Amino acid sequence: MNVVPGENNLDWVLVLAPFRKDADYVAAFLHEQKVGVKAARADGDLVEHLALFPGIIVITHEALNPDVVARIATHLAEQPDWSEVPIIVLLERTVPLERIRGRLQRSWPGARLLFHTRPIAPLELVNAIQSNLLVRLRQRQVRDSLERERELRLELNHRVKNILASVTSIFQMTKRGAMTVEDLARDFTGRLQALSNVHTAVFEAGGEEVSLSAVVALTVSPYNSDGVSRVKVNGPEVMVSREAGTTIALCLHELITNAIKYGALSHPDGNVEIIWAVTRTSGSVFSLNWVEAGGPTVREPTRQGYGTRYVRSALGALLGNVPDIAFAQEGFRCSVSGPLSRITSQEDNR
Repeated sequence: MNVVPGENNLDWVLVLAPFRKDADYVAAFLHEQKVGVKAARADGDLVEHLALFPGIIVITHEALNPDVVARIATHLAEQPDWSEVPIIVLLERTVPLERIRGRLQRSWPGARLLFHTRPIAPLELVNAIQSNLLVRLRQRQVRDSLERERELRLELNHRVKNILASVTSIFQMTKRGAMTVEDLARDFTGRLQALSNVHTAVFEAGGEEVSLSAVVALTVSPYNSDGVSRVKVNGPEVMVSREAGTTIALCLHELITNAIKYGALSHPDGNVEIIWAVTRTSGSVFSLNWVEAGGPTVREPTRQGYGTRYVRSALGALLGNVPDIAFAQEGFRCSVSGPLSRITSQEDNR
C-alpha cells in the first residue's frame, strides 16, 4: 500500500524498531493487511517522518532512548487539540513495565499509550493497529466537524452583519421619505416583511440560490387573498442569488406599495402583471416587466418619490441598465433587462 502522508491522511503507521529485523517483520505483515507503513531511524530521519503526520507510532523498547523520547514529545506537543496520537510500545517481558509506563506518560502526556509484550502474535498487533486507525478516523471526523462549525460561525456572523446593514439602510431610506411616525412604522414594517420573505425562501431552498418564482409568490401573496388575484405573475423557472432575490423582492414591494396608494391597486377593478423572461439568442438576457391596468388615469408626479428612486437605483445596479419607467395614461409601467449572469450562477446560463 502506498502511503500518502499528510494531516488529511492519518491511516499509516510509523515503525521505530532499530534492532534485529523487527521493523521489516512488522512492515511485512502490515503490508499483507493493506496498511501503509514506514520505518524510521532514530536520527534526523525520525524528524522527517514525524513531519508527515503518522496515524500511529509503533516503537520497540530498544528505540526508547532519551533523544527519541524527546523528539516524539516535541511532535506530540505540536498536535492540534483534536489529535491524540496512538503509540504502541513493544516491550520485552523482563523490562520494568510500570517504570517505563510512568516515564512515558510523563514525557508523552498527549499520546494514547498502549503497551504489548513480545513476542506478539501478528494478528494481535494487527488488531491493535486497525482498532487505533479507526480511532484516528474518528478523531479526524471530530476535526472536520470542528472546522465546519467554525466556518458556519464565520458565515453566520457575516450574514447577520449583512442583514443588520440592510435593515439599517432600509430604515434610513424610509425615515427620509416618511411624513409622520405612522408612515414610518407602516412603511418600515412592510419593507422588513419583504426582506424576511426572501430570507424565508432562501432558507427553504437550502442553498445560496432561490427560485425567482418563490420570491415573487411570497412577495405578492398578501395581495392575492380571498381567491382574488389582482397581481398576476408569469415567467419561467429561474434560480437567482440571495442578493438578487432580495433586491427584486424589495423593488416589487415598493411597486406594490405605490400601486396601492396611487395606481391600479387603488381601484377595485385594477390589476398588475409581473412578467419576466430569459432570452438566449446572443447571450442570456433577463427581462422583468411590471404592467398596471384598470386603475385611475395616471399622471406623472411633479417629484420622484422614494419608491421610484429606489426601484430605479436598485434594479439599475442589479442588472447594469437603468429601468424604463413610464407613467402611461392607461397604467404605470416599469421594465428592465440585463445579462442573466448578473443575477444567477454561471452554470445556469447555458
